[in-house]
Amino acid sequence: MSATGIPVVALLGRPNVGKSALFNRIVGRETAIVSEEAGTTRDRHFARADWSGRAFWLVDTGGVADDPQLPMDVEIRRQVQEAIGEADLLLFVVDAITGLHPSDAHVAEILRTSGKPWLLVANKVDNPRSTDFYEFYSLGAGDPIPVSANNGMGSGDLLDAVVERLPPVEVEEQTALSVAVVGRPNVGKSSFVNRLLGEERLVVSEVAGTTRDAIDTPMRYHGRDLVFIDTAGLRRQSRIEDGIEFYSALRTRRAIERADICLLLVEPAEGELQNQDLKIAALAWEAGRGLIVVVNKWDLAERDDKASAHFEKKAREKAPYLKFVPFLFTSAKTGLRVTRVLDLIVAVDEERQKRITTSEVNERLGELLARLQPPQAAGREVKLNYATQVQTSPPTIAVFGNHPELVEEHYVRYLHNGFREAWGFTGNPLRILMRRKAG
Repeated sequence: MSATGIPVVALLGRPNVGKSALFNRIVGRETAIVSEEAGTTRDRHFARADWSGRAFWLVDTGGVADDPQLPMDVEIRRQVQEAIGEADLLLFVVDAITGLHPSDAHVAEILRTSGKPWLLVANKVDNPRSTDFYEFYSLGAGDPIPVSANNGMGSGDLLDAVVERLPPVEVEEQTALSVAVVGRPNVGKSSFVNRLLGEERLVVSEVAGTTRDAIDTPMRYHGRDLVFIDTAGLRRQSRIEDGIEFYSALRTRRAIERADICLLLVEPAEGELQNQDLKIAALAWEAGRGLIVVVNKWDLAERDDKASAHFEKKAREKAPYLKFVPFLFTSAKTGLRVTRVLDLIVAVDEERQKRITTSEVNERLGELLARLQPPQAAGREVKLNYATQVQTSPPTIAVFGNHPELVEEHYVRYLHNGFREAWGFTGNPLRILMRRKAG
């Protein structure tokens, strides 16, 4: 069973009503820039938030002014339209201290024509009983929800209202294996998928960033239904300057959430994985997704087994977990080894679904304990009693003992590597949970 993607909630409003401060209040950390200067938020910010067991992406947008002479205002309005198109719920933030502003009516009209659900949020309300909200009723959005981003007043009520209006999580039978094709811009993701499918289904261009949305393309291989999600390239955060780039980054993360396996496409021009490649790989790995590194454009220079081995070695020096990840050296242009990725996808999925019996897990735990006991804490004996696999996709093994909190990180890595030696789980993260023995 798999769930649909996490919904998106966007904050909108005119400049300087406190959207960024409210963003920081909801996500619980200082991620958006907060300033008294109107228009500070030009780059987009997004972060994952959780409330009452529901997760959602929260998006902070630039303030919508009403001056068509300002190029920045035109650009911000374009980005706001991107936000509206991406969002499942919109939060219209107004300033309760300064009161109704002509730009508020402009924003309200944009929201009304969008057809998306929205809530009116009156910010900067430290004392609701002494604040007059009547003028905001003219916006036609019903009762304003009073909050104070600065001190948190009313934020719980706001989040209750948000969660109540989020689209339901639809749980559906997993009929196809979802494969997200991720990577930096212009590494050839669309060309790779087109070569794999044998037809020009996706737009290919020399211009980086041609693919802006995540595009789903189905195919069937050896009786198995696969869906390839071709995503926009994920740039370094400091380079995500316009609305299109920002939402491309958000869609990449949502594609990773939806996927079972991620194909990370990289190019060998620099001779090694770049930091942004590693960041994308980490996003997929930490999300519990299967991972395959596809080195595209391997035709651009003289390449041999020694070169590919060197490339892999340098990658694994930068990120040791990549030693559990298969590498494939291909060329979308010539077709070199492209179709081999299909067998790799099937193999990684089989490893992802692998289930080890409890007796086998305990036998292996016994071998590892006989080889090396966990370090003992001062005055407390640390014992590990038994283990069992509690989950697949990704594989997860729980190890039970008397003091799981005292088991040191390096010993958990020792167990992890020992279980890997026995069962591989190639291309997938293996999670080890330390749990207290019952009784």
